[in-house]
Formats: sequence, C-alpha cells, structure tokens
Amino acid sequence: MCRVGAGRYDGAMKNMTLSRVSTLVIASACLCAVSGSVLAQGAAPAAQPPAGQAPAARAPGSHGGWVVLFDGTSTDAWRSYKKETFPEKGWVIEDGALKVQAGGGGGDIITKEQWGDFELEFEFKVAPGANSGVMYRVTEAYDWPWMTGPEFQILDDAKHNDGKNTMTSVGAVYALYAADDGKKVNPPGEWNSAVIRLQGGRLMHELNGDVVVDCRVDGEEWKQKIAASKFNSMPGFGIQGRGHIALQDHGDDVWFRKVRVRSLDGATRGRDAALSGAGVQGAGVLFNGKDLTGWTVFSPEDPGAAPVWSVKDGVLVCAGKPAGYIKTEKSYQDFVLTLEWRWNPETKQAGNSGVLLRVNGEDKVWPRSVEAQLMSGGAGDFWNIGEMKMETDAARLNGRNTKRMHDAEKPVGEWNRYVIQCIGDKVTLKINGALVNEAWGVERLAGPIALQSEGTEIQFRNIAIVELKQPE
Repeated sequence: MCRVGAGRYDGAMKNMTLSRVSTLVIASACLCAVSGSVLAQGAAPAAQPPAGQAPAARAPGSHGGWVVLFDGTSTDAWRSYKKETFPEKGWVIEDGALKVQAGGGGGDIITKEQWGDFELEFEFKVAPGANSGVMYRVTEAYDWPWMTGPEFQILDDAKHNDGKNTMTSVGAVYALYAADDGKKVNPPGEWNSAVIRLQGGRLMHELNGDVVVDCRVDGEEWKQKIAASKFNSMPGFGIQGRGHIALQDHGDDVWFRKVRVRSLDGATRGRDAALSGAGVQGAGVLFNGKDLTGWTVFSPEDPGAAPVWSVKDGVLVCAGKPAGYIKTEKSYQDFVLTLEWRWNPETKQAGNSGVLLRVNGEDKVWPRSVEAQLMSGGAGDFWNIGEMKMETDAARLNGRNTKRMHDAEKPVGEWNRYVIQCIGDKVTLKINGALVNEAWGVERLAGPIALQSEGTEIQFRNIAIVELKQPE
C-alpha cells in the first residue's frame, strides 16, 4: 500500500462499522427510488436498476445478511435434488472444498432454503475438459434442476465442445445469453471467482471480477430467448420468482468453495422506509433530463453553456470543446453517486473525460479534486488532481494515477454505469457492477461534483445522488 499526495495511512482499510454498512443499504434503496424520479422527469430510461453494494470480504460468516452455504467443513445447507438428505456418494469435502467426483453418481444437490432476489458468491475450479453448472430459482417439478432454473455455466472452454460456443461457454446463462468474449478464465486446476446477482428482474453473472452477462429476466426478450431454446418444452422454466440454488453433477471432477448467499428481497420493499432518512441526509436527481438546472459551466474561454453543454432526448451532451467542466451548484461531502455515460454512438469516436469529486479551490481546467477517469480504455482509473490527500494500492500507483484493478467498460458507443461512493475518507468506484478502484485516507471536505469537457463528445444520463450523514 502507498500514499498518494500528502495523506497518511491511518487504518482506513479496517472493515466498516455496522452503522456504515446499514447506511449503504439505505443508500442503495434510495437510489432505486431516485432512478424512478429520473424517469418521471423525462430522462431517457435507465437500462438497468442500480447495482447493490458488494461485500467487503469473502471470509466465512453470516454477518451483514450473508448466509454461508459451504464453509469448507459442513454440507448442512444442502440436500440431494428431490431427496431429504445429502448424497452418500459422489460428493466429498477435499482440502476445504466441496468436490463432485467424476463418475461418482452423487447427482445434483440443491440448497435446503429457497431464494428469490439474491446475490451468490462462490469459487470453483475444474478438471481438464470438465462440465458443471450452478442453477438458481430451481423447483422440483421435473427430473433435473436445469429444467426449471437458469444456469451459470461452469466449463473448461478449451477442452469441452460447449466452449466453442459463447452461448454455452463458462459464465454464460446456458443456451440463453453468451458470456462476454473478453472474459478472464483461469485454467483447469486453478480457482475462479464468480458472482450471480438477480434483483428486480436484472441478472448479472460475474467471473473473476468482470461482469460477463448483464440481462433482464422479466421482459419480452427473455421470453423469446426461452421460446427459441430447448427449454421451450418445459413450462415454468426461467419464470419462477423463487427457488433453490443447485450445484450440478455432470460426471466430471469440479470443486466449489467459499459459497455464500444473501437475500435481496427486501431492497425494493424497503425503499419507502429508506427514504424516511435513517442515515440519509438527502436523495435526489442531479440532472433532470430537461435542462442544466442545478449546474454551473466553467471554461477558461467562457463560452457559456449552449456551445458545450446541451440536452437532447433526456441526455446531457458535452460537445468536448473547449475544455472545462460543468459542476453542481451544491457541494457534497459524503454520498453515493450514480450516472451513466457513453461516447457518441454514431461517430464511435473515443476520447477523454472524468467525474471530479470533492472539487475545491479555484476554478481551472483541472481543479483540485479526485478524478474518476472516463477516458476510453482507461475508465476506472483514479487521478489525484492538485495534491489531494489520498492513499491507494502501491502496486497500481504511478505518480498521481492509480490504475484500475481491471477493465469493465463496454465498447465505444454503449452505455456504462458508474457507482461512486464517497464515505468518510474512503472512495470506491464500480463500473457496470464490478468494483474497479478504491482509495482511502481521502481528504474529507465538501465540494461540487463536476463532469469534464476534454475534447470529444461524451453523453450522460440518469445522474442521481444520495447524500449521507457524516459517519460516526
């Protein structure tokens, strides 16, 4: 770990207190409500609902709403499909992992409990050529779990025929949605991390920290996908609102570990309660989809708002020239900010921009602030502008720049979603649901939020904020 600017490491990497975690849950619910406000005010509709808060650690335990399904020693959370007990053969605990044995005849296993909206974390590794899967919202209406529940495909892509088709490759929603071509997969014998998140109709598969599938299970497209697949002869497939989680025995050696789940059922129901303000100072839309109310434009050439910043079809459009930024009239210190951005989808011209946090000092092209970089190919980097006090990971630090943990931005012209948390002295950034950067020991002061104009047209929409009370 290393210092950036004039900051000093003072233990900020310790786990957040329960009160702060509660505040984050409340903030997520508020952002759901705020997104609804954006639509009501005429902004372009959001492609997805906000992603939730990811866990801070992978250690076993059921704190923070997490329920451990396998802790390396016990199979108490599982039973055989259509049976009351755990299989007597075919599944073993080996070096802290739950292993399905090749040819063991154990059959598929399912959780004893059922889940509706949920987030599931696990790690897996496969033998060469192996095949398996994790299914969810499974019922016991048919002979096999895959006949009712969508599947996170687990596979050795290189040596299994299914790996030749992205629709059936590792990380895919089997036979329905392809996994991203640029996914990172560790070879057989090495561990991979995975997350399945299903909330409010939005389904996400993550593999080794990257979102590889992002789709919806509540619309016409989902129905059409099912109708065009082998599942069309299985009434009830993929439409259950609740069900078991299943681990598949496909006859190959596959290992699972660090398996835990948390329910997200209360996120929508708790929205109104969250807006009562426990831990929240205020929530609102920063861009109303109509005009620049609440924003101030700055440029050394002082062109005024119209030549650089305009609104079209609910989208905030930055022409890119001249350089400068648009900033909120109000200052913010502790908050959760969400926004969507893309480069011009017609010209497909990539460029540079950024989201500036806790802006302070004099107005100039690069004011003193923490920048969440938007540059194409570099989205997710942090820049320390003007000697802000902040600390980041030394392995990713180069001067004032802290490189992102991994790439998560979509191709030029497609919408991306940022979720930025500035809470106390810690700043975290997620792109399209994946955590890509974090800083701590960050100078804690109130300042505007700014969006940069840096030479190329960039577009923004669905800009919303939840302002938080100062943590204890």
